[in-house]
Parts: sequence; C-alpha cells; structure tokens
Amino acid sequence: MVGMRDVAKKAGVSLSTVSLVVNASGYVSQDMRHRVEQAMRELDYIPNELARNLYRGRTGMIGVIVPTLRHPFFATLVSALQGRLAKHELQTLLCSTADADTGEAEYVSRLRRHMMDGIIMAAHTDHPADYWTSIGRPVVAFDRTLGDTIATVRSDHERGGRLVADQLVKSGARHVVMVGGPRSQFDDRGEGATTFPTVRYFQTLGERLDAAGIRHEYVACGPVTDVEGYARAVHMLFDRLDESRSGGSSGSSASGSDAGNGGIPPVDAIVGSDVVAACAVKEAFAHGLNVPRDVQIIGYDGTCLADCAGMTLTVIKQDFDTIAERLASHIVDAVNEPNARDHADADDSKDAAGADIVPVSLRIGDTTRPVA
Repeated sequence: MVGMRDVAKKAGVSLSTVSLVVNASGYVSQDMRHRVEQAMRELDYIPNELARNLYRGRTGMIGVIVPTLRHPFFATLVSALQGRLAKHELQTLLCSTADADTGEAEYVSRLRRHMMDGIIMAAHTDHPADYWTSIGRPVVAFDRTLGDTIATVRSDHERGGRLVADQLVKSGARHVVMVGGPRSQFDDRGEGATTFPTVRYFQTLGERLDAAGIRHEYVACGPVTDVEGYARAVHMLFDRLDESRSGGSSGSSASGSDAGNGGIPPVDAIVGSDVVAACAVKEAFAHGLNVPRDVQIIGYDGTCLADCAGMTLTVIKQDFDTIAERLASHIVDAVNEPNARDHADADDSKDAAGADIVPVSLRIGDTTRPVA
C-alpha cells in the first residue's frame, strides 16, 4: 500500500511537506505543492480520511436530529441536508428520536466526547436553553430557538400564513379549519421561542382571518411523529362535516345554506401539512364532496406528497434546498470557528432574534378556487 513516505520519496520532499499538503495545513510553496500532487497522482495515492481527521481533531461527522423519517417533511429535509453536508466532505449521522431508542441525549453525549463535529437539531426538545448553550460544541437549530448564541434557520412562516390567508379571503372562504400538532407545543419558552415549527403560520393565518371576519378553528392532533393521528383527525373532521350537512336543507352542499347549523357557515376550507391535505382530499372524495367547490384544501410544506394526493395540492412550498444549504453553512462555520458569534451581524435575511429566515412561496394547484 502506498503511503506518505512513498509520496515524499517520489516528490523529493520531506514527509512533513507531504503531510502539510494532504491535510491542507500550513504554508507550502506552489512548486512544492505541485510536486507532491503530481507524485500522489502517479502513485495513485489516496489519503487516509480517518488519519486526516485525527490530525485536524475532527471526525468528519455531523449529527442530524429529527423527530421521525416517516413524515415526508423530515425525509425531504434530511435528503437535501445530507447532500449539502457531503459537498463539505461531511457525513451525516442521523438520529430519528421517535424511530430509534437513542435520542438527543445520546447524540449530545457523543458531541461532548468529540465523537462528532457538531449537531443540527431539528426536533422538539424539552431541554432548556442553558442545556444547549452549556455543551460548548457546535450546534445549529432548525425551526426552534435553543439559545442566544446558537444559530437558527427557519422558514418564513409568517409569510406562509399571510399567503394562505390572502388565498382563502380572495376565494370566498367562510369557515376555515386548521389541523396541526398539540397546542402545548406552541410556545413553551416565551415569545418567539417555540419548539413547534409551524406555530407562526397558524398564528398569522388566524389573525388575518379574524381581520377579514372569517370564522376559523384549530383541530389539534398528536405530535408530528404520529402520522396516523393526522389521518384520524381529518377523518373525524369529515364525519363532523357530514353531520353539519345533514342538519341543513335537503341536498345542500358544504358551502351552501347555514340553516340548521345555528347560523354558523359550514366548514369550506382545510389547512394543514401535506399529510393533512392529502388525507383531506381522500376524505372529500369518500364523502362525495367536490374539491374545491365544496371544500378548499391547502397544504403546507411542498413535499412530493403534494403531487401524489389524487389532485395537485395548492401548497405553501418550503425551500428545502436553501434550508439545507444554510444549515450546512452554519454548522461548517461553527465547526471551523467554534468561538465565533453567529448572530453578531444582522442582515435582511434574519429576524429580530437573529434567526436565518428562508422565504416560502405559494403554489396554486387544483384544490383551491380561482381568485379574481
């Protein structure tokens, strides 16, 4: 097997010079570097990555903690993130807290023991902020606030809420149901510090609907890990719609008369994750409702499920590639400069708390009514 000594002999340089070139550390003249690289090519020398990492005090591994891979949002995010980290020659060590026995504490322990270079935290956590800041090792958060000195990346959920509200107001919605996770996760650490990823779009949507005088309600399911729970909640919602319709005038549609319903307009719009939206399309078909005439459906995420629901969903698209790019950039910077303060410089892409904000967009599909 060819080693660095062989390369040094071939290039006519010292072993230390070869080491500096291989590990990209220290100054080497352009002529020396060229001779070493030429010798490496001629000898077909492949540097030992483990040895390089040990030399640099690195493992080349980043822990990525998500709640589950069964949810298409996190599967899509991990796929994009793994590709971005690979471009930085970093491997992804995945922790799905609901799908495996080892949770975030095990990964934090590995980080403290220098068995990983950093952690990207994208799951709900009950640990207080000082738990994460006390680790003293690189951590980057996605869609949650872990501490003032820990970089955060999130989608622009406020804009997402505004886009959904504008679409529903303009299309004449009268009674909107939002389906999401338990309210207990909405904000358990004070203003702006929620560990529930999409609370901001629900809050913004509700405020906009209130301003427009449109009735709305929130249906809470289980946590994001309980994918079946979302399906059950949507099924129960449509059973309720059946009861509401049967209480009205004979032959009325879900968007028809309010008679027999206490003057409350029937539910005619449903908003939730892509999983919720896909389940809603299925239930609408099963209950003989026309989408979008009787009930409009808007998904939130923009995963592949948005195109596999039986109809092309109208969705708020989160930019997975940009999210992954920024998460990777933050963790690489934190690993390379562990003492740097990430939030030191404010710019237009950050909010008041210093979070890196990624834009979202509205894609009109077949599940909402046309607007003027």
